Amino acid sequence: MPEKTLLREPGTFTLGCNYWASHAGTAMWTDWRPDVVEADLKQLADAGLQVLRVFPLWPVFQPLAELKTGGGEHGEYRFGESPLPDTEAGFAGVSEEAMEKFKQFADLAEKYRLKLIASLITGWMSGRLFVPPALADKHVLTDPLAIFWQVRFVRYFVRLMRGHPAIVAWGLGNECNCMDRVKNREAAWLWTYAVSQAIRGEDMRRPIISDMHGIKPAVKHRQVVWTIQDQAELTDILTVHPYPRFTPYCDLEPINTMRTLLHATVESRLSADIGKKPCFAEELGTLGPFYAGEKVAAQYIRSELFSLWAHDCRGMLWWCAFDQLDLEQAPYDWTAVERELGLIRHDRTLKPVLEEIGRFGGFIRQLPIEKLPPRTIEAACILTHGQDSWGVAYSSFILAKQAGFDLMFCQADENLPEKDLYLLPSLTGAQSFSRRFWLKLLERVKAGATLYVSLDDCILSAFKEVFGLEIQTRERRSDALTIRMTALAGAPVFNTTAAFRLNLAPLNAEILGTEPDGNPAFTCTEYGKGRVYLLTASLEMNLCNVPGVFHADKAQPFWDIYRYIAAPALKQRVLMKDSGQVGITEHPLNAQQRIAVLINYSPAVVKVPIKLAAGWRIGEILRGAKPDGTLLLPPNDAAVWMLAK
Repeated sequence: MPEKTLLREPGTFTLGCNYWASHAGTAMWTDWRPDVVEADLKQLADAGLQVLRVFPLWPVFQPLAELKTGGGEHGEYRFGESPLPDTEAGFAGVSEEAMEKFKQFADLAEKYRLKLIASLITGWMSGRLFVPPALADKHVLTDPLAIFWQVRFVRYFVRLMRGHPAIVAWGLGNECNCMDRVKNREAAWLWTYAVSQAIRGEDMRRPIISDMHGIKPAVKHRQVVWTIQDQAELTDILTVHPYPRFTPYCDLEPINTMRTLLHATVESRLSADIGKKPCFAEELGTLGPFYAGEKVAAQYIRSELFSLWAHDCRGMLWWCAFDQLDLEQAPYDWTAVERELGLIRHDRTLKPVLEEIGRFGGFIRQLPIEKLPPRTIEAACILTHGQDSWGVAYSSFILAKQAGFDLMFCQADENLPEKDLYLLPSLTGAQSFSRRFWLKLLERVKAGATLYVSLDDCILSAFKEVFGLEIQTRERRSDALTIRMTALAGAPVFNTTAAFRLNLAPLNAEILGTEPDGNPAFTCTEYGKGRVYLLTASLEMNLCNVPGVFHADKAQPFWDIYRYIAAPALKQRVLMKDSGQVGITEHPLNAQQRIAVLINYSPAVVKVPIKLAAGWRIGEILRGAKPDGTLLLPPNDAAVWMLAK
């Protein structure tokens, strides 16, 4: 892939992995064996990988020791007992021996046409902190001395390697937000600024990758230290490391089922939409055989790859290249989860997951298009102040996917995108958004848009005029909430929870669902040319912590609510389906052609009734079989079709 398009060009997709040498793991630079490294790189290239993310371990590349004098006063910085050389490397505190090894490594990567992302400040790796001896007692993200030496290291490293053709991007450093506990957002911003500016000062051509793990949107009324917005301001490409075990609401179900399979996609889209920068899954994996057998891992990555590609998530780097079962040093000695994560076993045999990645790469290369056009997006999911934005975003995206439409994320009190459908899920508190934002949103509804609101423990103003209901009283619930959805086909009964009950008197609202005593629970009212739907339960947050709600055989079809409110928007779709386990994205090529990607987010064969809009037909089959009114999708697989008018 051309360097200028790697991870930056919409519709493209990059495949790779995170790399430590097969024989040494984090000790590869002190136990440098170029013959083993070359064998590693050849094997990875032959398997179809394009990019490796690599790690100049900080204390090896900047092995500073501080010698002190009487009373513990500073005396001198040295490399062990050797004085720093009177060279550029010595000025930066950088080991020329380590840099020579990295140059050899980059030469080998270029030999096998592998591109490199260099994660510069690798002071945190797999649960262990790696810091130069001189900085071991410092808060390395806020201490001026630590930042001083990091900036010198980064400037020297980038200056020395910027001319190498294998290098395609610079990472700030591996999960640097895990290296130390930073107390405030401003300090996190300053560290990011210092390192990113050090890179830009030496190389304006290559992009800077955030490299961070688990960052969140900045919100009002709550301190978030490492934010999507700040990383987007200071870097060019955002990252997610979507491991279910370490992400709230994700480690609830089998790894090859819908909630878990959409984790990487939702986290990537949340970062990209909020940050307005490209985002990719920089680390992805199953965390080894304790979570998934090898066949299941292959199924998992197949669904993940098609999902990330279809939602313009730019790339996937597996963690990591090789199993590390026989390594004695920490962190491998400490942590069982770090030992069996590779694409390749210790005996150099390939795991099925690597073969699946290779097959996906082959599929991408043979497509008749260079780039997948943007998907159609019918709705904007507005994340509001005071709520758990990740939990709300996660559930909302899954429900929309089950219902058959796509959404993007935005935040309250920021620019409001032009959409036909707006979701305000799980509103919480009395300061969910400003009055001016609420009025702007209502103007969109007056002009013809649809608005959906679900309530947590919140206060809204004005309420009666918008929802066509008057609140009589409010009380805390002592039992579950049961709603008969009279407007939905078959009048299903949904069981959920709500912290509070609003006793409502209808004014001009249409009652679509009621509690057993007739109290309105799901309503609709006309507002100008548009409509406003109200659900008196915090559906999206309620679903976050309940296992099985998105895939189990007896799971309640909550997504029917989303399908109902999105009915006008869904009429603009060419392809419609009736399965909560299959997601569809549509990618218009022009007015007469679209590409459809249909993904089975379940480990079972799914039989899906398919309906085409009038005047449309299925043209070329790019993947899968041509349906005869019904599509049969294999487990965790995808179909890709050309649609023609």
